[in-house]
Formats: sequence, structure tokens, C-alpha cells
Amino acid sequence: MSLLDLGWAPCFARAFDSFLETLASPGASPPPVEPARVVAPGRGLYRLAAEEGELAASLPGRLRAAGEIPAVGDWVAVAAAPASAGGRAVIRGLLPRRTAISRKVAGPRSQEQVLAANADTVFLVLGLDGDFNLRRLERLVATAAASGAEAAVLLTKADLAGDLPGRRLAAAAVAPGLPVHAVSAVAPGGLAELRPYLAPGRTLVLLGSSGVGKSTLVNRLAGREILRTAPVRRGDDRGRHTTTHRELFRLPGGALVIDGPGLREVQLWGEAGEALSAAFADLEELARACRFRDCRHRDEPGCAVRRAVEEGRLDGGRLESQRALERELAYLERRRDAPEARRRERRQGAEYKRIQRAKEERGRR
Repeated sequence: MSLLDLGWAPCFARAFDSFLETLASPGASPPPVEPARVVAPGRGLYRLAAEEGELAASLPGRLRAAGEIPAVGDWVAVAAAPASAGGRAVIRGLLPRRTAISRKVAGPRSQEQVLAANADTVFLVLGLDGDFNLRRLERLVATAAASGAEAAVLLTKADLAGDLPGRRLAAAAVAPGLPVHAVSAVAPGGLAELRPYLAPGRTLVLLGSSGVGKSTLVNRLAGREILRTAPVRRGDDRGRHTTTHRELFRLPGGALVIDGPGLREVQLWGEAGEALSAAFADLEELARACRFRDCRHRDEPGCAVRRAVEEGRLDGGRLESQRALERELAYLERRRDAPEARRRERRQGAEYKRIQRAKEERGRR
């Protein structure tokens, strides 16, 4: 398998050459390292794919300490380990990401979790059954917009939809500018709309909650059962976690797909401010007609957004969702800035004490 088969691109080749230059000593040749792509991350060993095949590699503590933690889809520089180390490879460096799908980690911590790296297209997956949730789709749209990758909405289980045209329109309304595809993993020809995305070497990522049919979709694209599946719960169509880790698969036609556990919650991270503008482009367009440039769309006179809600041209839930995400993002920014603010206060306090001591010493002279 060539690097091109794994999604290699000129930007990665340039980054790899630059990395080699940092390793080379004056007058010496660069150490023997090669590029490889992360197939599946692990706590102890990472599964990588390189030109000579799949290999297992460890991550040195210095990279962990520096925060260079590879995610599925990442490109790394890897070196073969000596026989004394069990013959396992060692990751020497993480190449810069072209795209990154990130979220805030679940729970109270304000840390980034990279779900997948270097994707070309992110499929935002919703099931056309009882788990069809437009508010969740809005979060997925914002997450994809912050990633730098192209995005498309994937409505699965089209064979179960009672009002397929209506569901398409509803999804398109909260994903402005994104293509919306309705597919079925069981109906003949149900995946025909995905063919343009399945070019050799292109990487696709599936994002969605448990039970929307991601694993079934991967199995159908692969032409065999490579992922375990389970039926959704009766009564609410909620899914069960059958995929326990994120992994990259190569499809028969040469495209690459990353699947992972369903997302119970999607909290924003990264350049989410610009991402929100992209995810709510329809509201941004309406806001240009507001009387005041800083209109908050609450009780200001001449608000074009509230007028659109009152006239039924805009779903009021969409406006409330934008406000909720803006509050969430503002809170996240405060949490992220808090450690630096505390360090700044400590530096200022130390400097103040130094100045006071200097004044006291001058006074005693």
C-alpha cells in the first residue's frame, strides 16, 4: 500500500521534510524515520499504517508531556525500535494536522478532545427514526465548521422515514449551505448518493449519536461485517454503544472512513466563534437587516430576526439554540482563560512585592 492510498498529500510531505531537518545533526544524515498514519489510538500502543504494512508503536513520555497526542487519522513520524525494545516502533513526532474534528471533553474539565484528524469530509449523521434531532444537528454543523473539513448531512434509515421530503427540508434549514443526503443501508441502491465522496485516498468521518446507523453504513460500504451492530431500544429509538473506539478503515474502492463511538454530547471547541457564524448563516443574513448593528435579537426595536420568527419565516427554536451555544462558548472561553489570568495575577503580585521591597530598602539607606 502506498502513502497516497492512505491519504498522503503534498502538505504532509512538506511537514515531514521539515521534521527531518529538526532531527538532523550538522554534517549527519537524518535518523531513519518514516511517515505512518494512525489507524487506531491506544493507551499503550498505537496501530499505524505505513507503506510496508501495519505496525504497532509506542508514544514516548516527552510527547505526552508536550501534549502531542496522536488521534485517529493523524500522520506521525515513526522509527523502528531496537530488538531490545521488543521490536516495536516508536513515534518520534506528530505532523501538523490539515483538519481536526474537536470537542470539549465530556464532564467539567475544559480540555480538547480530538475525535479525528485530517478528514476530507465529515458526515453529520442523523437517523430518520425517533432519534431525529435538529438541535443536535446544529451542534454537529458548528463542530464540522470549526474542523476545516468539508461537511455533508447524512440522513440514515431513509426506508423508515414517513415524511422524507419534509425531513430533508428541516435538516437543510439548520445546515445552511451543506448538501443533505438521505440514504438507506438496507434498500437496494440506498447508498448511491455517496458515490461522489468515495474517491481513492479521501478520508471520511462519521459523526452522530449511537443508533443512527454509522456502523451498519460502514459495513455496507465495506461489503462485509467489520463492525458490530445492535438494534436500537424499543420505545425511543435510542442507540446502544457497539463501537468502543475510533478506527480508520480502507474501503474496497480506495476511500478511507473513520468511525467511532456515538456522541452522547457535543460541546464546542476550537475556532467555534467563526463556526457558529457559519452554522447559523441564515440568522446572520437576517441580522444584517436589523436596525442596530449590535442587536441581540431580544427586545430591541427594528429587529429583523425576531420579526422573522413572529412571521413564521424562522423557527424560534433555532434562535434559542444559537443563544445557548453562544453562552456555552463564552463560558468555555472564560474557563480556558482562567489559568492564564491566575498566572498573570501571580506575576503582577510578585512584581508588586519586588517593587515594594526595593522602596523599603531605599528608605533604610
